[in-house]
Amino acid sequence: MGNRGMEDLIPLVNKLQDAFSSIGQACNLDLPQIAVVGGQSAGKSSVLENFVGRDFLPRGSGIVTRRPLVLQLISATAEWAEFLHCKGKKFTDFDEVRQEIEAETDRVTGANKGISPVPINLRVYSPHVLNLTLIDLPGITKVPVGDQPVDIEQQIRDMIMQFITRESCLILAVTPANSDLANSDALKLAKDVDPQGLRTIGVITKLDLMDEGTDAREILENKLLPLRRGYIGVVNRSQKDIDGRKDIKAALEAERKFFLSHSSYRHMAEKMGTPRLQRVLNEQLTNHIRDTLPSFRSKLQSQLLDLDKEAEEYRGYRPDDPSRKTKQLLQMVQQFSVDFEKRIEGSGDQVDTVELSGGAKINRIFHERFPFELVKMECDEKEMRREISYAIKNIHGIRTGLFTPDMAFEAIVKKQVIKLKGPCVKCVDMVIQELINTVRQCSNKLECFPMLREETERIVTSHIRDRESRAKDQVLLLIDIQLSYINTNHEDFIGFANAQQRSSQTNKSQSSAGNQVIRKGWLTINNISIMKGGAKEYWFVLTAESFSWFKDDEEKEKKYMLPLDNLKVRDVEKSFMSSKHIFCIFNTESRNVYKDNRTLELACDSQEDVESWKSSLLRAGVYPEKVMAVESETTTAADNFSMDPQLERKVETIRNLVDSYMAIVNKCIRDLMPKTIMHLMINNVKDFINAELLAQLYSAGDQNALMDESQEQAQRRDEVLKTHQALKEALAIIGDISTTTITVPMPPPVDSSWVGGPGGPRRSPPSSPTASRRMSSGQRPSPRGAPPPPNRPGPLGPFNNSADSPQAPSRPNRAPPSIPSRRPPPSPTRQAPP
Repeated sequence: MGNRGMEDLIPLVNKLQDAFSSIGQACNLDLPQIAVVGGQSAGKSSVLENFVGRDFLPRGSGIVTRRPLVLQLISATAEWAEFLHCKGKKFTDFDEVRQEIEAETDRVTGANKGISPVPINLRVYSPHVLNLTLIDLPGITKVPVGDQPVDIEQQIRDMIMQFITRESCLILAVTPANSDLANSDALKLAKDVDPQGLRTIGVITKLDLMDEGTDAREILENKLLPLRRGYIGVVNRSQKDIDGRKDIKAALEAERKFFLSHSSYRHMAEKMGTPRLQRVLNEQLTNHIRDTLPSFRSKLQSQLLDLDKEAEEYRGYRPDDPSRKTKQLLQMVQQFSVDFEKRIEGSGDQVDTVELSGGAKINRIFHERFPFELVKMECDEKEMRREISYAIKNIHGIRTGLFTPDMAFEAIVKKQVIKLKGPCVKCVDMVIQELINTVRQCSNKLECFPMLREETERIVTSHIRDRESRAKDQVLLLIDIQLSYINTNHEDFIGFANAQQRSSQTNKSQSSAGNQVIRKGWLTINNISIMKGGAKEYWFVLTAESFSWFKDDEEKEKKYMLPLDNLKVRDVEKSFMSSKHIFCIFNTESRNVYKDNRTLELACDSQEDVESWKSSLLRAGVYPEKVMAVESETTTAADNFSMDPQLERKVETIRNLVDSYMAIVNKCIRDLMPKTIMHLMINNVKDFINAELLAQLYSAGDQNALMDESQEQAQRRDEVLKTHQALKEALAIIGDISTTTITVPMPPPVDSSWVGGPGGPRRSPPSSPTASRRMSSGQRPSPRGAPPPPNRPGPLGPFNNSADSPQAPSRPNRAPPSIPSRRPPPSPTRQAPP
C-alpha cells in the first residue's frame, strides 16, 4: 500500500509541470525536504518507510544510523532505484537496495559501529511518488560503542544540524513512548533551529510497548508538553514483524486496530497513525504548492504581457501576401534610414550607455585622432635643422650667400605639406570604417529578412566606397592647393623681419599657458613594485607644464608632480595576464622619471583611452618616440655636421618661418578636413539612404524574394504564438489548482518553552499542582471531585498515564523493562495556563 495522500497530490503537480513544460520552462516547486530526527531505536526508519509506502531500509544492528541516507523520490513511469555511487546501475528489487545500503555503510565506516557524515544518496523512481527529498538521519546517542569516537554525540548533532537548519526542511521529531518526552533530544534540536515551531511535528512511536495501565493520552491531545503542530502517535512494525516479512499494508491495518481498540486512544483514532501523519505531511506539501502559485502566476502574467503585442501582429500573419511584403519593405527601409541618422546625428531617445555611437566615434576621429596623426608626423629637430642647412648650401652652390634664401624656406615647407597627405587619407579611412560599422549595426533590425539585409548592406556600402574615392581626391586636392602657392602675406605669418623674435615669443606664450589644464582623469600606475602595494589607480591632472597625480578626484592629496621637460611617450605591449592597455612616459636624457623608475607606465581600460591620452600629451608638448630606420647613420652624420655662426642664424630664421607657416597650414587642414568629409561622405550617404535606397532595392531584383523571411523568423513566429497560447493555458491551470486545493491554516502558537531554547535550561511543563503529582506517578488526572487513583509507576516518565480503570490489574509488559529517565515533578506554585 502506498501513500494515498501523496498519490492524490501527483495529478495536481503533474498539471503544473505540464503547464510549464509546454512553454519550455522548469516547474521549480522546490518541495520541502522531510527529515526524521530522533534517538537510536526510536523508530525513525519505520516512520520514513511508512511515508514512502515501501519496505527498503536495513534493520537490526543500527546500520543506517551510522550514515545519513538522503532519499530522493522522483516521479517516473516505472519503478526502480539507483545510488549515486553506482551510477548507471538500476535496482528493481528493493531487497538488493537494502543490501547495497548495508555494504556501502560498511565500506566507509567499517563493521564495528563506526560513523561517517558522508551521506548515502539514493534515488527512487516511481509513478507513486512526488519529487521530494526524505532524509533518514543517524540516531542521537550519548555513549560510544565499538569504533565510535568519544565525541560521538556532538558529531551526530552537527551532522543532523546540517540538514534541519534549512528553512525548507520539515522536521519529524520522533520520540518513543517509553522514554521521557521532556528530555527528548529530537525536540531540543528542533527547537534550536525552529523556535516558533512552524515546521516541527512531534511523532510518538512505540505506543504499543508502554507498561500496562499507562498511556500518553494527554501528550497526544497536546495538553501536556504542547507543540504548535502537536503530536501524532504511530505504531510501527516490531523486529519480529520485520523478520517475518510483514508488509506495510498489514502493519497499517494492525496499527488502526490498535488505536480503535485502546480505551485511551479510540476517541482520537482518526487523528493517530501513519495515515494521519501522511495526511499532515501532504497538507504541508499542498500548502507549499499553493504558496508558490502567486509567484508563478506573476511570472506567467508578465511573460504574457510581453508577448501580447507581438502575438497580435503574428495572429493574422500571411507570409506570402504581396501587399504585406510591399508594406513591410517600405517600413523596413524607413526604419533603417531613421536609425542611421540617429546614430550619426545623435538622439535623446534610446541613448546607448555601453559604447559610443557612430557619430560620437567620428567626432573623436575629427578632434582627437586626426590632430594626433598630424603632430605625430613632425620630424626630429636635429633632422629639420640639418635639412635646412643642406637646402641653404645647395641653393647658394659654389657661392657664399649673404642673405637667407627664401627658396630654402619654400622647399622645406612644401616637403612638410606633402607629409600631410598620409594623416588626411588615414582620417578618411577611419571615417569610412565607422560608417560601414554603423550601416551593419542599423541592419541588425533587418535580420528577419536575410536577403533584404544583405542587399541593403551591399547597396549602401558600395555607395560609401564610391564616395570614398571622391573624398580622397578632394582631400588630396586640398593638399595640392596648399602646395600651389606659399602665401607669405598671410596675416598670421610672422615674416622674415620677426623670425628672430620667435623664440622669445614662444617662451612667453608657454609661460603664460603654464597653468592651463589640458586634461583630467583616472589612470593606473602599472610599474609599482608588489612590495610597495602593486599597481594603483590615481587621479591625473595634465597641464601645459606638468603632469600631476592625486589620491582621488578631490585633488587634495597630491602624490607627485612630473615636469614635462625632455619627456616623450611610447606604447607598451599588453601583457598576457593583463586586461588593460599600457603606454609609458620616459626621459630623452635617460634620467629617472618617477623616483627610481626610468619609465612611468600608465594603464587604461581601452585602446581608445590610450590614444586619447596620447593626443592630450601631444597638446602639452610630450611627443611620441620616433623610430628611425637608419638611426646610426643619421646620428653619425648629424654629429659630424658643423655650422658657422652666419649659417646657424640663417637656419634658425628659416626654422622659425617654417614653424609659423606650418601652423597656418595645419590650422587650415584641421578645419577643412571635417567639413570636406561631412559634405562629400556623411551627408551624401544620409541623403542617398533617404532618397535612393528604396529605388535601388526595387531595381535590384524580385521584391518578393527580398521579403522572404528567414527560417529562424518563421520559427520565432510559431514559438511566440505557441508560447502565448501555452501561457494562457498555464494561467487557467493555476487558477483551477487555486480553487480546488484547500490551505490548512497554521495552528496558533503554544507555550513550548518547556523544551528549552538554544543553550538555555529546560523548563518544567506547565500544569496544576494536582495534575503534576499525578503525572509524576504515571496517573491521568481524575475528574474534579473524584478521589485520586493509587499511584502506579510507568516508563513514560513524568507524562505516563494510567488506563481508564484506576484499579485495573497489572499485566506483563510487552517490552523488556527499561529504566527511563525521570524528571522531578513541577513546582506546586506553577499554575496551569487557562
